[in-house]
Amino acid sequence: LPAFFANIVLLNVSNPPFRLQKLKEMFISKFGSAPKFYVRAPGRVNLIGEHIDYCGYAVLPMAIEQDILIAVEPVKTKVVQLANTNSLYLDFSTSVNNIQINKTEPQWHNYFLCGLKGIQEHFGLNNPTGMNCLLDGTIPPSSGLSSSSALVCCAGLVTLRANGKTLSKMELAEICTKSERYIGTEGGGMDQSISFLAEEGTAKLIEFSPLRATDVRLPSGAAFVIANSCVEMNKAATSHYNIRVMECRLATKLLSKSKGLDWKTMLRLHDVQTKLGVSLEEMLTIVEEVLHPEPYSTEEICKCLGISLEELRSQILSQNTQDVSTFKLYQRATHVYSEAARVLEFKKICNKAPANAIQLLGELMNQSYISCREMYECSCPELDRLVDICLQFGAIGSRLTGAGWGGCTVSMVPTDKLNTFIKNVRKAYYQTDVQRLALENNSLFATKPGRGALVFVEA
Repeated sequence: LPAFFANIVLLNVSNPPFRLQKLKEMFISKFGSAPKFYVRAPGRVNLIGEHIDYCGYAVLPMAIEQDILIAVEPVKTKVVQLANTNSLYLDFSTSVNNIQINKTEPQWHNYFLCGLKGIQEHFGLNNPTGMNCLLDGTIPPSSGLSSSSALVCCAGLVTLRANGKTLSKMELAEICTKSERYIGTEGGGMDQSISFLAEEGTAKLIEFSPLRATDVRLPSGAAFVIANSCVEMNKAATSHYNIRVMECRLATKLLSKSKGLDWKTMLRLHDVQTKLGVSLEEMLTIVEEVLHPEPYSTEEICKCLGISLEELRSQILSQNTQDVSTFKLYQRATHVYSEAARVLEFKKICNKAPANAIQLLGELMNQSYISCREMYECSCPELDRLVDICLQFGAIGSRLTGAGWGGCTVSMVPTDKLNTFIKNVRKAYYQTDVQRLALENNSLFATKPGRGALVFVEA
């Protein structure tokens, strides 16, 4: 449906869902009046296709049940007041006409401001509506399940609705992808796209430039289980993520120059493949021929491209990678091209549904994890341990999901082994550690494809 507000859910006022009723009561207690509408945006789990969306390649996520839910009341004052049901997150208010996003402190309210600012700038709103907002989140923070992007998407949809504007889901996804970069994260668009485009019962192949979403029916004999390593990783608070983005960009430049392409205009590894008109397998061969496994110093990169260090820093590197002295280009490009091929193979197997589909998909997930760990170096000891435990207790495939360096794993488990699997993983990983034990209830669960973002209004 072209307009997003075809996705409005009418609430039965006499018998609203318990969570919405509780949120409404807290809102009235906080602001002294009732919310006019509610917006929900889900988190997501990426089944395969890690760190390749910002390189231009398709990914294969699904929305999960955990979400961000915001109760909203448009107000006449030109102020946005934000509050959170979780007392760990402090209240915040600001003028709606002067949105300042602090990149050095990626606090929760700054992600809301990203979505708010993105919609304001898209429509050029000169007189935006003030709002009172109360947020409730069930996505574990910094877990690799896209809590931050769900908040950006939720805020974008809140602002859209409060100001009486409409956009398609595609447009919303693209605006929220761009606006999350206000916080300093050079993301690719997977999280925002699945948050808006998800449909119940199906995963999605998300493609970029142009943005497209294709249904992917998952095998019925397997469940996907999310397990949180309980190691938090905030993409905006560290440079790990942006360094990988820059390594891929630099690999793009060197590969382009070696093949006589206009390297200055090339930003993504997908662009190189497209310009050369070759397969992903052929791109892997080119990487072997052109790039060396040893890290590249900034001096060597400048020499290869025929530019000065100042040009490298001002024209190519991001703000928080200016001081990085070495970059691994061969490893990052190898991961991206091989992972992109695995995504396409995963979709192909799901479509054909051979008798051994679960085994084949599991092998692809395991290959993806090894590549993330060894070539992209975005794992950590706790994730390595968790993947080993999941495979030991019956997962056919297991891998990290999200940015990595902490967060969650996703495992494919035969449905007839699901209960035993969860019981054994709980005992082996969570019940051996006091801190993990405290987080256990929200850390290990089976999930199935959920719905995308919604607006709720009282009928």
